[in-house]
Amino acid sequence: MSSCAQCSARESAICQSLSDADLDRLSSAGRHQTLQRGQTVVWQGDESLLVGNVIDGVLKLSVTSAEGKDQTLGIMFQSDFIGRPFGAKTQHSVVALTDAHICTFRRSSFDNFARQHPELEHSLLQRTLIDLDRTREWMVLLGRKSATARVASFLLAMSERVGSAAEAGGAEALRFELPLSRQDMADLLGLTIETVSRQITALREQGIIETPGRRSIVVLDAERLGDCAEEA
Repeated sequence: MSSCAQCSARESAICQSLSDADLDRLSSAGRHQTLQRGQTVVWQGDESLLVGNVIDGVLKLSVTSAEGKDQTLGIMFQSDFIGRPFGAKTQHSVVALTDAHICTFRRSSFDNFARQHPELEHSLLQRTLIDLDRTREWMVLLGRKSATARVASFLLAMSERVGSAAEAGGAEALRFELPLSRQDMADLLGLTIETVSRQITALREQGIIETPGRRSIVVLDAERLGDCAEEA
């Protein structure tokens, strides 16, 4: 595996707390994987054998119900942690929404390494608590917020995580490609696909966003989009 010093996710991944020497030891136990869009790297219900970091790309967490319905639970971006350390079973699947690169380790090897490096365990705990906070915020979003607020919150989060600077009408803007289909967005936000489409159209007509392509979003006014995200 290539040196962790060249890893684009190093500064924000849980391994950032390790010394260069410990990073080299961890690196020697891992490998890089290239994923194609739609590829599943972790399967719900399987034994937890794999953990790792997202280096680049976007992945989703999903579960399949007893009736066979696939439900999207969340989105993973660069430096997010994959898998369930110190656990026996995987509770959800992890699927690449875009082509992606990940850095993976055998779960047993990672667990042993983490036990010997409290700073890594501490980083893992911090990341777990952050993820828990995000989950709680999402529960509030789905339980109390309007359809407008749900869609606006999702677009705002996407622009902050994967948006790149762009110009639109002479003003600074953020552009990104939606890694999800409208149906995936609807499932994630607890809405119908028709409602998602109507809300995106409304935000476009208000001049808050542009949609130059089916999956292309340009955020023209992040402040107003944030206001929409706060609507009850």
